[in-house]
Amino acid sequence: MVLPLFDDNSGRVAVPIVNYALIIANVFVFLVPQQFGTNEEFTYAFSTVPYRIVTRDNTPISIQDHDDPITPQRFRVPAVPPTPGTVYLTLLTAMFLHGGWGHLLGNMWFLWIFGDNVEDHLGRARYLVFYLLCGVLASLAHVAFTEMFRQNDLLPCLGASGAISGVLGGYMVLLPTNRVTVLMLRLLVDVPAYIAIGMWFVFQLVSGLGALGDGAKAGGVAYGAHIGGFIAGMALVLPFTAGREPPRRRRDRDLSLVNR
Repeated sequence: MVLPLFDDNSGRVAVPIVNYALIIANVFVFLVPQQFGTNEEFTYAFSTVPYRIVTRDNTPISIQDHDDPITPQRFRVPAVPPTPGTVYLTLLTAMFLHGGWGHLLGNMWFLWIFGDNVEDHLGRARYLVFYLLCGVLASLAHVAFTEMFRQNDLLPCLGASGAISGVLGGYMVLLPTNRVTVLMLRLLVDVPAYIAIGMWFVFQLVSGLGALGDGAKAGGVAYGAHIGGFIAGMALVLPFTAGREPPRRRRDRDLSLVNR
């Protein structure tokens, strides 16, 4: 597995305020409303449950034991209270929830490394819309993946990884050759972004395909959301840059004005 540690920010022009705000928002939700992940009622109420998205059924889900439709294993569905308002709200709220410290810190680490340069290319307002849209599309991809391949559609799905996958997809398109320092086989290696992110995406594909044959292999990871978010990010990022100068060109123009 490849762990990104940091990337080359020499081309960045502006302070990534929105990216910082997104990280703060995720940490705040985990610490306060989720109460360090112990407030299960709040967490599950605002998580995305594929069954609810498909059926629009917002009735409470009690603790249940089910047989996996693909494997002989049994799984337990936690109690899920109704979502205040419409169940479709969870497509947005779920991306600010996390299941534990490891889940939160891992997601925020990737967002910290890759989000700033994507924001620099898109601008603050566009980046915020891009991030949220990728997160919603990733959640819908998870719902489609779950229903299409007869996965457990009663388990709540939560986390920022779908939206962050969109950020990675956008980074791959905008900055494919930007240098990223990664930890690989206990060695620090400097590689282009298309290698670092490409290896991550291949892992998602392989793991997602493996989970189709054995639902237990997914380990609670929404690979469909990761894959869907990444593809959405790659497809959407260039339209979001329409009419906007690249950061280096903006910096060169500003410097030329100062030197006059």
